[in-house]
Amino acid sequence: MKLEFHQLDRRYEHLRVENPQRQRQLLASLAASGQQTPIIAVAVPDHPDRYLVIDGYKRIAALQQLGRDTVEAVVWPMNEVQALVLDRSLHWSEPESALEEGWLLAELEQRFGYGLEDLARQFDRSVSWVSRRLALVELLPDSVQQQVRAGEIPAQVAMKYLVPVARGSLDDCQQMAAAFARHKFTNRQAGQLYAAWRDASPQIRQRLLEQPQLFLKAQREAEPQAAGSPLQELLRDLEMIAALAHRANRRVSRATSQFEQLDAEQSEQVRHQLDFALQELRRLAARIPQEAKPGKEQEYVESKSASHDSTTACSGSEETRDRAPAGYLSSERAQGAALQLRPGAGAPACGESRTLSATDPGVVGPLQGESCASP
Repeated sequence: MKLEFHQLDRRYEHLRVENPQRQRQLLASLAASGQQTPIIAVAVPDHPDRYLVIDGYKRIAALQQLGRDTVEAVVWPMNEVQALVLDRSLHWSEPESALEEGWLLAELEQRFGYGLEDLARQFDRSVSWVSRRLALVELLPDSVQQQVRAGEIPAQVAMKYLVPVARGSLDDCQQMAAAFARHKFTNRQAGQLYAAWRDASPQIRQRLLEQPQLFLKAQREAEPQAAGSPLQELLRDLEMIAALAHRANRRVSRATSQFEQLDAEQSEQVRHQLDFALQELRRLAARIPQEAKPGKEQEYVESKSASHDSTTACSGSEETRDRAPAGYLSSERAQGAALQLRPGAGAPACGESRTLSATDPGVVGPLQGESCASP
């Protein structure tokens, strides 16, 4: 069925981590071939023509960007808790981090008053599994969690490095998160900085957090470099450009009054050199690919103090209905009767999941598993 955007209740949108690159790819796919897979929603009790979105937030955002008025949807005949549990158990979405799982558990705890045992039954997990994830949400500062939601810090980086830092110092955690977000460190660089922080004294830790790039530069110089590597040469050139620009800023800051008194000829000379430098930088930026090729970085540190909750290695399909396009794969789900979840028998997840028969899920209408090419 088609739903208009004003009919949608998006209360769970904040439980999703943004990924700007994938969102751009999804936008391109929708523009080229239209919506191939419906969103999932449930009816809102006592509110006719109002529907709560369970899955499909990225598609909704992309369709709105394209100026569309409606979205294709499938309405599941169950309440929102049952729908949320079922959605997570079907493994259509990307594997979630323990932090993302914790967000959902905390939401259900706060909205519906579920205790640890209730949540454990709903997700077919142990009480300790639930407790650990809720503790992670309580441990990380809200500002850091917001940076993760906004896609400024990868969830796995936050779980592996920021959580153990938060256990030692919330201030250090926020400073390290700010450095990760500002400098867009890779997983390896984040691991290097965390490892150095973990083994350092309080004074050294503060210096690391104040000047993380200086530390990483020293690390790079200490590592053997491939002779004549064009990439390494380019990175060194860019590093020198950034250092020179920083030094020029310091010169101006230290002698502000002197630079404010430049005559017309001197001012024109400075402006000409600055414009030339910016022009060359723009030419360079235009030649660098904007989209990174997909790949998997080698993580640098296996943290001694990081929790085992740092990742959730969910087996099963890595295709997702909200994932950006890269190849088309769809699966038709047979129609079945409405799902009736027994109290305390929620849908299992990850390795403990059970096989759902064609008549078990209660999914109304055919559902395409949205792969990278199916928005």
